Amino acid sequence: MSHFATTLPAPGAYPAIRPARPVVATDPNQLLKRGIWAYLLLLIFEGALRRWVLPGLATPLLIVRDPLALWLIVMTWRRSLLPANPYMTTTVAVSILGIISALLLGHGNLTVAIYGSRILLLHFPMIFVIGRVFNRADVVKMGAALVWMTAPMALLIAVQFYSPQSAWVNRGVGGDMSGAGFDGAMGFFRPPATFSFTNGTHLFFGMAACFIFYFWLHPKGINRLALIAATVGLLSAIPFSISRSLLLFTAVALLFTALGMLRHPKNIGRLLLLGMGGVCVLLLLSRVSVLQTPIEAFVSRFTAASDVEGGLKGSLGNRYLGGMLEALANSGQQPFFGYGIGMGTNAGSAILTGGSRAFLISEGEWGRLIGELGPWLGLCIIFVRMALCVKLTVACYKRLRQNDILPWILLGNGLLMIPQSQWAQPTALGFSTLIAGLIIASLRPAHS
Repeated sequence: MSHFATTLPAPGAYPAIRPARPVVATDPNQLLKRGIWAYLLLLIFEGALRRWVLPGLATPLLIVRDPLALWLIVMTWRRSLLPANPYMTTTVAVSILGIISALLLGHGNLTVAIYGSRILLLHFPMIFVIGRVFNRADVVKMGAALVWMTAPMALLIAVQFYSPQSAWVNRGVGGDMSGAGFDGAMGFFRPPATFSFTNGTHLFFGMAACFIFYFWLHPKGINRLALIAATVGLLSAIPFSISRSLLLFTAVALLFTALGMLRHPKNIGRLLLLGMGGVCVLLLLSRVSVLQTPIEAFVSRFTAASDVEGGLKGSLGNRYLGGMLEALANSGQQPFFGYGIGMGTNAGSAILTGGSRAFLISEGEWGRLIGELGPWLGLCIIFVRMALCVKLTVACYKRLRQNDILPWILLGNGLLMIPQSQWAQPTALGFSTLIAGLIIASLRPAHS
C-alpha cells in the first residue's frame, strides 16, 4: 500500500478537468459579407463623403466602391463561389472587345475606355457575388437596416427641401456652393439626401419601400416603432423629393406586394385593412402643415410634366422606357463598333471634352450602350440584362407559389432597375447591382 501511495500524484498536481465548450460554427464567408455591407454603406454615403466630409477628394471618391468590388470578386472566385455563367462570360467578352474597339476605332482614350468598362467588369459580376455570398437571412438583415435608415433620411430631405441651396446640407460635390439640388417646382429644388445627385433619393426610398411592405406582412425581425417611423418617412419623402420616379417606384413595390398577397383569398381582408390604414395615414399627413408646401410643389411638378409629356400615360411611359424603342430604331445609324466604351458617361465626357459633362451619345441607357459599343455589341448587353430579368422573374414567381413573397416584392424594384437604369451614373449602377444581387440571394435558404 505504501508503494502505491507514493506513486499516486499529489492533490492539485493536475488541473481539474473542465467540460468541453460547445463548438460554435463560424460563417466562412463572414469577411465577404462584411465587404458587401461596406459596399452598401459606401453607396449610401459616397455623396456625403464627396460633398461634406472630403470635398477635396470628390473626383477619386467617384469610384470609391470599385476597389472593394474588385477585392470581393477576386476573393469570391478564389473560394470557388463564383462559377462562370453565360451572363458574366458575355459581359466580360463584350467589355474586352469594347476596350479594343474604343482604342482602335473609337475615341482612342484609354482612361475613358477603362472607366466605361468597369461597369461590366466590376459591378455586373458583383450581382453574382452578392447572390452567392448572401443568403435569405442576410437579405432580411440588410432590409431591416434600410428600414432603420428611412426615417432619418426622410428628415434630412425635409431639411434640404426648406433650406436654400447655399446651406451646408445642400452643398454640392466638391463643396460646390451652388448646391446639389435639382430644379423641382414652385422655386423648390429636389433634395439629394446623402447622395451626389438627386436620383439617389428615389433609388434609396424605392428600395426601402420593398422592405417596408415586406415587414408589414412579416414583422418578425424588425422593431415595430422603427417600421411605423419608416412608413411615415416613406410617405413623407414622396412630396419632399418632388420626384415622380419615387412615386412610380413606391407604386410598383405596392403593386407587387398586393399581387403576391392576392394569390391567397385569405389575404384579401388583410390587404384591404392595410390599404385603409395607408389611406388614413395619407389623410393625416396631408393635414400636417410642414407637408402642405411640398405636396403643392409635387402636384405642381407632376401636373406640369404630365402636360409636356402627354398626361400620366406618357409621363410614366417615358419614365420607364427611357428611349428604349428609339434607341433600337436608330441602332442602324450607329458605327458598327460604336464611338467607344465610356464615351457616354459623364466622367468620360468631361475627360474627352476638357470639362463638359454633357451627354455625348445619349441620356437613355439603351441609346448609350448602342452608341458606345455599336449595334451588335450593345444589343448583346441589352439582351443579357433582359435575359437576367426573365430568369429572375421565373424564379421569383416559383418562390411566390411556395408562399415566399420576399423575392417577388424585390423583383418589382429589380424590373425597374436592371433592364434600363442608367448604369453610367454611379449611384444608379450601385443600386442596380445591389437589388439584383439581393433578389438572387433571397432565393437561397437562410442557412446555406
